[in-house]
Amino acid sequence: MNEIKCPNCGTVFQIDEDDYLSIVKQIKDKEFEKELDNSIKLNEANLKEKFNEEKNKLDLEINDLKSKLKLKDTENELAVKDIINEKDKEILELNNKLDSNNKEYLLKEKNLKENYEEKLKSKDETIAYYKDFKAKQSTKMIGESLEVHCNNEFNRLRPLFGDVYFEKDNDAKSGSKGDFIFREKDSDGIEFISIMFEMKNEADETSTKHKNEDFLKELDKDRREKNCEYAVLVSLLEIDNEFYNNGIVDMSHKYPKMYVIRPQFFITLITLLRGAALNSLSYKRELITLQNQNIDISHFEENMNNFKEGFARNYKLASDKFKKAIEEIDKTIDHLQKTKEALLSSENNLRLANNKAEDLTIKKLTSNSPTVREMFDNLKNEEN
Repeated sequence: MNEIKCPNCGTVFQIDEDDYLSIVKQIKDKEFEKELDNSIKLNEANLKEKFNEEKNKLDLEINDLKSKLKLKDTENELAVKDIINEKDKEILELNNKLDSNNKEYLLKEKNLKENYEEKLKSKDETIAYYKDFKAKQSTKMIGESLEVHCNNEFNRLRPLFGDVYFEKDNDAKSGSKGDFIFREKDSDGIEFISIMFEMKNEADETSTKHKNEDFLKELDKDRREKNCEYAVLVSLLEIDNEFYNNGIVDMSHKYPKMYVIRPQFFITLITLLRGAALNSLSYKRELITLQNQNIDISHFEENMNNFKEGFARNYKLASDKFKKAIEEIDKTIDHLQKTKEALLSSENNLRLANNKAEDLTIKKLTSNSPTVREMFDNLKNEEN
């Protein structure tokens, strides 16, 4: 049996094992439930506290982010405003510049138009002048008058060119000639520019109209025969042809260094060609110096080669004579050697003969001749 004492009244009860276990179980279940409930409440409290802490942290971070975002939005708004202001400024500047450019373009267009109209007017006046000029001339005088006109124009400005040659081409040995030749040299006498001029014109009433190209081939031939660098056709032919009325026409695609001009460009072209020639004059001087140096080198090499050839020829002649003299000396030495040997041989024979003569006695001479020895003995006895 088990005893259980009441906590309130102090009464002791006797209970069997099963009841005791049942009561204990109930007590444990209640205690467990109580502890569990307390644990749950405690956990809930902890969780709420942690939740509140995390929530507060999140709220702080959210508020901080909101503040930063608001600041960023403010900065972005300011940046956008700055960009917009800058772009507005650029747009305004571009509009001002465009407006200025339009005004400048309109002004240039106006100036170009006025300039063109002025040139057109001048060209029309020039054409009218030369048409009137031709109308007033006889057929014979037309070409001559154009030559006179160009000659007068040049002589009027001749002081600007200095000491130059500008004269009529009177040399017709080759069958043809130009009208004028222009030449100029530098202070060293080096010609740096030359121009062959041909002047062409005809009356309006002429039935057969000539073209500028009809005279280019002959002009190129005259230029080459007179050793000129440039060829220029000063022409009033094809007076209504815009190709020739717009300025200086370069015809070098057909003939080298050839131009066709109206009379009003006569002095202008001379000035342009002369200016270009003056710019290249230094190169021409260097080229001439180089050519002269090449000529000097060629002369030096020629003289050297002549010397070498003459020396080689003289050396060969002297060598042949020296060789022949050596051969003659060798022959003489050989002959003297033979003479020497002959003399030596003769000397030996003479020595042998002398020895034999010295060794010769009457006794030896009569050794094989008793009769002769007896005669010598008798002579010897008689002398005694």
